[in-house]
Amino acid sequence: MAQLLTTHQVQDLLKVDRTTIYRMVEAGRLPAIRIGKQWRFDAADIEHWLNEHATLALLDRKPIAVEGGAPDGLRALLPLECVQMIQDAFAEALDVMMVTTDMVGRPLTQVSHPCGFFAALMKDPTAIAHCIGTWQQLAAAPSIEPRLIPSEMGLLCARGLIRVGSELGGMVVVGGIAPEVWPPDDAQLSALARTFGADGASVRANAHEVYRLDRAGQAKVLRAVQRVADIFSHIAAIRRESDSAHSQAQSLSQEQST
Repeated sequence: MAQLLTTHQVQDLLKVDRTTIYRMVEAGRLPAIRIGKQWRFDAADIEHWLNEHATLALLDRKPIAVEGGAPDGLRALLPLECVQMIQDAFAEALDVMMVTTDMVGRPLTQVSHPCGFFAALMKDPTAIAHCIGTWQQLAAAPSIEPRLIPSEMGLLCARGLIRVGSELGGMVVVGGIAPEVWPPDDAQLSALARTFGADGASVRANAHEVYRLDRAGQAKVLRAVQRVADIFSHIAAIRRESDSAHSQAQSLSQEQST
């Protein structure tokens, strides 16, 4: 049997108001089912719709437009010092690594609460490129709900999506989580060290310095990462509204002075 979502649940997923939902349904842009006087939404249809629009956003790779200035993506909409503090607090509370990136995988913040194994692999300044590759894979992942996947260093990671209106602006990524079988054998660790340009002895010595979570802990992290992303979505939306209002006020003032 299909799982049906209410309008309120779809509002939470799409980050738009009820009126916008109704307009999208009436225009045929959002799949819906009429039950009595209420609209209901097939969860699978909504996930497919979100996947499709997320894929289009990734292929287009357009930065979010900032009212009153040049497009500069999520960096222009988030107070990054504040974001870093929020991110640091959540990473320590959940006992995982955390970073915020744009939808091309470029980090906007410093990695919070890095584990020893990550630190050992990051000795070479160019090693971050391998992490960015993993973050790009997370951005392109079709699932809307956060899911744990293996990173290039072998640890598990997941992402929550930051939305600004109907656009995907970035991600909150959690990582450093050991899979069920960890650590790899010495040969695999040495191969990882060569890939990341790191010292093999240091990588092997820090192989146990990772975050180990049971099933309940992993489930908690998956719930939390999207909640953190939702907080950043809310901050970005407020900032964009404020910038828009400021731009309109400036335009009005200029018109009145001429």
